[in-house]
Parts: sequence; structure tokens; C-alpha cells
Amino acid sequence: MLTEMKGIVVDFGPVRAVDHVDIAIRPGRILGLLGENGAGKSTLMNVLAGTFPPTQGEICLDGRRVRFSSAMAAMRKGIRFIHQELNLCNDLNVFENMYLAQELRGKGGLLDKKEMARRAREVLSRMRVDIDPWTKVEELQTAEKQLVEIARALLFKCDLIIMDEPTTALSNREIQDLFAIMRQLQAEGVSFVYISHKMPEIFEICQDYYVLRDGKLVGGGLISQVDESSITEMMIGRTLKDDEFDSKPCYATGQVALEAENLGGKNFEGVSFTLHKGEILAFTGLQSSGRDELADALFGVIPHTGALRVGGALLDQANIRRFMRRGVAMVPKNRKERGILNDLTIYDNTSMGFYNTRMRSPFIRMKEEKARYQRQKAALAIKADTPKNPITSLSGGNQQKVILGRWLETNADVLIFDNPTQGIDVGTKFEIYRLMIDLARQGKAILVFSSEFPEIFKVADRCHVMYKGRVNAVLSRQELTEKAVMGYSTGANVEGSGI
Repeated sequence: MLTEMKGIVVDFGPVRAVDHVDIAIRPGRILGLLGENGAGKSTLMNVLAGTFPPTQGEICLDGRRVRFSSAMAAMRKGIRFIHQELNLCNDLNVFENMYLAQELRGKGGLLDKKEMARRAREVLSRMRVDIDPWTKVEELQTAEKQLVEIARALLFKCDLIIMDEPTTALSNREIQDLFAIMRQLQAEGVSFVYISHKMPEIFEICQDYYVLRDGKLVGGGLISQVDESSITEMMIGRTLKDDEFDSKPCYATGQVALEAENLGGKNFEGVSFTLHKGEILAFTGLQSSGRDELADALFGVIPHTGALRVGGALLDQANIRRFMRRGVAMVPKNRKERGILNDLTIYDNTSMGFYNTRMRSPFIRMKEEKARYQRQKAALAIKADTPKNPITSLSGGNQQKVILGRWLETNADVLIFDNPTQGIDVGTKFEIYRLMIDLARQGKAILVFSSEFPEIFKVADRCHVMYKGRVNAVLSRQELTEKAVMGYSTGANVEGSGI
């Protein structure tokens, strides 16, 4: 199916989110749609998926003009959208989510749950995903929820599948399994629009590309005819250089900010380390290495055994507020579920950390709230129409900046960044890396939990590599190479050695 979008304009009040964009998605091709957060990618695809109509322009399928009144109308034409933010009902089973609004019914109009579960299991098996269709979604890990979202799109016959950052929570093996399925469907004539900030994925799976900047189309063509640096320049309108981080200074002092001794908890044990003021210490490892659970324990989300001291004070209970008041802050993974407060304004999301740690008055003073927001807007270059809008009105990158600004307002001494650039464009990533280094220069102690080696290399002074719940290696910056990290992450140094 040839899909064309011609002269698409999308206005939200006085803000023009998409400005006269023309794109064509050819049958059986995988198109990479690129751009910074807020460039208009998701807005453009929401028009194609029937979420809302364009202000101007038209959509043509195989040369015929169509107008979608709803997302369901687009689905009937064979267009499916897998959104970046998970859209699952936690209190329903996996197969109920996969068939939501398109349930199968048997005799007498009753739901045919057995048949829906059987078909759902077939799709999950095809994806090499071991998830029971009868499992409640609330019991799944984030990566498993992402796979259910993808399986839901594959359950029904599609001509075009739109994927918005589908791999943010997936392991390398799961990503390769997803790519294998995409290539199989591509061979059957299915088209894809693949939105991602991970350049290696774009170059591995896509044949065509378009680049948006500030709502305008600024480039497009064959992936084989461009390289990563040229696409990056199109996206941000300037040159970014990785080598600016090659000689990153270390600002670590002799003063201890956080000390962990023989920490244990869910999926990790025997973890000991010392974090100094001015130091950036990274933790990495494959999925299920215990890295994620360790990050939660260090912020009081889940209980731990062993000794954990912050500023010399022992923190022996899982109590987030107590950790916050001892000067620990966390920029969490999974913005939608753990970071933003969807129903509150940008103002309120910025001030929430301050309310819980430093506020003495029982009353909110609007003048002070405005000052906090303006301070962080200037420091972090937050792009927002008005701070009175809900946080969900912002792009993912700007939401992440608001979360970071929230914690900076608490003046915390220890900052934990858990997958801090998940779903964020390359330009904003570099801004956050520079900010981390500047915070270290100011004497803040920083922990970074990440699975991306380029991210770790840009900021870390040291790196702990986890394997099967334990720290398998501690690498200095001089020892920090992708080969070394991968070797220790997979346990290549211990498997088969009897250790």
C-alpha cells in the first residue's frame, strides 16, 4: 500500500506543530522518521493513525484520498500505531489488552476468551516471547509490556505499522527478534514507519528516511546515501562532536557522599562501592543483571540488606521520603509510569520535589512556584508554551528536563540517573550529558544506570559492570571500552571457569 501525506499542517492554538509536510511511505519498505523531541514526528504520525485530523492537507492510500474520523477507522484501513508511551490496561489480562475493542465473540455473543488467548499465544510465540496470555498486565515488567504492545499490532493484518521508540525497554536479543519479525512482514509487503533516536537501529533496519525539524521537513532519501553525522546535523541544525567528551575532566574529591557495603535485595547481592562528591559513577549490565533493582534500592523504592550510608547517615529502611530528605534524588526510567504526574501542570511537576523536601509553609505561593519554574526553564532550556499546561503537553525530552529540574530544586547531594536519555533525541542527550558533568563540577555525586555504552563513556569516571546480580568488574575510565563492558556484562570471564 502506497501511503502519502500531502501538505500536512497541524496547529494547536497559536502553535504550529507540523508545517506543510509531504512524505511518502512505499509498500514493503521501512521508513525511519527522525527529528529532535518536539520536531513533530509523533504529531504527524497521530494524524496518519487517525488520532486527530490535520488542520490542512490530505492523506492518500494507493492514490485515493481518505479521511480518518478515529484511530479505529485508520485500523480498518490497515494502519496500526505502537505508541512510545505504553497504552495498556494494567487490570486486564494480556490477551484482553491485545483484543481491546476488537474482541472475538462466540455463540450467543459471549466473549470467546479461549480463542483470543490461543491466537495471542501464537503471536507471542512467533515473537519468541514467553508471556502467558492469561497474565495480568500489572504483573509484567516494562520490557514485557512493550512486547505486548508490539504483539497487539501484529495480531491483526496490517499494511502499515507505525512504531514510536519501540525498543526503549528491550534487551539486545529482543530487539533482534523484533527486527526479524519486521523483515519477515516487510517481505510480505507490510510497510513500517520507525521512529527512534537510536541511530544504529535506524541504519540497521531502515531503507528510507525523512527528517523533521521544528515541524518542517528538512531532508529525506535513502539511508544508504547518508551517514549518522549528516542526519544528526539535519535534525538539530548544527554539528555535534563526540570527541568533546573524550577528555572529560574528573571532579571527584576525597569526600564520601554515599557508601554501600554488601548491599543485597531483589535480584542483586554483595554490592559494595563508595561514591565521592564530584564523581560520576556508572552501573551497567544486561537486562536481569540486577542493575534496575539496585537503582531502586538506592532511592528507597525497594528494601535492601547490608549497610547504606548517605552523608554518614545510615539509611536502613525502604522509605523514599526519608531518602529524599537525606539529599538523594532520582531521575527515574519510564517517564510515564514513574516520572511525570500526568494530571498536574508543568508548574506543579517542577515543584513537587521541593514540596516534599524543603517546603515549610502549608500554603503554595504562586510567586515562588513561578520562580522555581523560570529558574529551571532557563537552566535546562525547557521548551513550553505555558507552564500552566499539563506536563503531557510537552515532548518526551522536555518532560525529562522538567523531571530533572524538579530534583535540582531540592538541592540534593546525590543524584541518581536511571536510563536518563531513554526516548530522547541526540541533541537533548548531549545537553543532559553536559549538565551531569557540570553538576559533578559543582560537587554533586552522581550515579548513572544505563545499558548504552556511548552514554556511559561520555560521562563516567568509573563503571561497575553487573552480571547475575553481582558486580563482575569495576572499570576505570582508562579501561572503559565497549568490548570490555560487553565481555563482563555477558560473564565471558567467569562462565565455564567454575567461579
